[in-house]
Amino acid sequence: PVADVVPYLDRLASLKINVLHLHLTDDQGWRIAIDAYPELTEVGGLTAVGGDPGGFYSKDDYRAIVAAAAERHITVVPEIDMPGHTNAALVSLPELNPDGAAAEPYTGTRVGFSTLDTRSETTYRFVETVLAELAELTPGPYLHIGGDESHATSPDDYAYFVTRAAALVEGTGKTVVGWHQIGQSDALPEGTVGQYWGYVEAPDADAADARAIVAQGGRLIMSPADVAYLDMKYDVTNPRGAMWANGTTSVRDAYAWDPATVLPGVGEADILGVEAPLWTETFRTIDEVEEMAMPRLAAMAEVAWSAQELRDYDDFVPRLMRLSLRWDAEGVRHLRPAGIPWP
Repeated sequence: PVADVVPYLDRLASLKINVLHLHLTDDQGWRIAIDAYPELTEVGGLTAVGGDPGGFYSKDDYRAIVAAAAERHITVVPEIDMPGHTNAALVSLPELNPDGAAAEPYTGTRVGFSTLDTRSETTYRFVETVLAELAELTPGPYLHIGGDESHATSPDDYAYFVTRAAALVEGTGKTVVGWHQIGQSDALPEGTVGQYWGYVEAPDADAADARAIVAQGGRLIMSPADVAYLDMKYDVTNPRGAMWANGTTSVRDAYAWDPATVLPGVGEADILGVEAPLWTETFRTIDEVEEMAMPRLAAMAEVAWSAQELRDYDDFVPRLMRLSLRWDAEGVRHLRPAGIPWP
């Protein structure tokens, strides 16, 4: 709820985090009201992972988050993930399915099974309308079109879709953002922003996709999953969180990486910033979210804002320990994982 998001914005601002990326659609639910397609929330907004009740932001809810973020000098970047991760839309709108029959709701965590029909003009009318309504709500310069894990889309169809969807974003006056796989399109608008979510030791295909975005005049957000994802367990004792990104991610792991050395051929000038994603399928409350974000988000903020040659983990730890006392005083939930002599 908005009432939970606003205090979280305070936590972000206290660490100089100045962008909030909201992943608003996925296979398990559609989380933002679209006037032209009320079914997206009336149907697609009712489900969530594990059979939990769903939920969605009304337009006024979204405006309230954007306004609260702006008061804290934070830009909101909304994401409509396409052409995969779209089962909630396919459940809501039968006309998006080639056979005209609505898909079945999904509440699991498997990925890569859904896709929009990338050769259907009905699809592009839908995409254009959704992006236009979202752009009208969003004063910031960016719209995120997703593009990850679209395994049910053929390579040719995927590249065709990304090219058209990116052009529709450009038509709203916004800058395109997408996960690094959008580099498989060779017709991205200049200035496109790709978000790299592979590993610090980058697989060749992921690195090639990311470099292709830069080669077309774009820049990158660096969020490698094995160091930047805040939903990964700190260690095996965490009751919540995931381990798929090469195991656990300690505070040291989150601190000790340089965004400009992850991708061969990609340097400082090609990087717009870093991002620390936190996916919530393993969390149920904002308290759990905050607890997992802190203290690693402080490490990520220093990766983002400090000159790399000035960063030193042994210098960071005493400052983090002092910061934890402030969090205690302010009632900020945070973990105190092993390996740091917490006060």
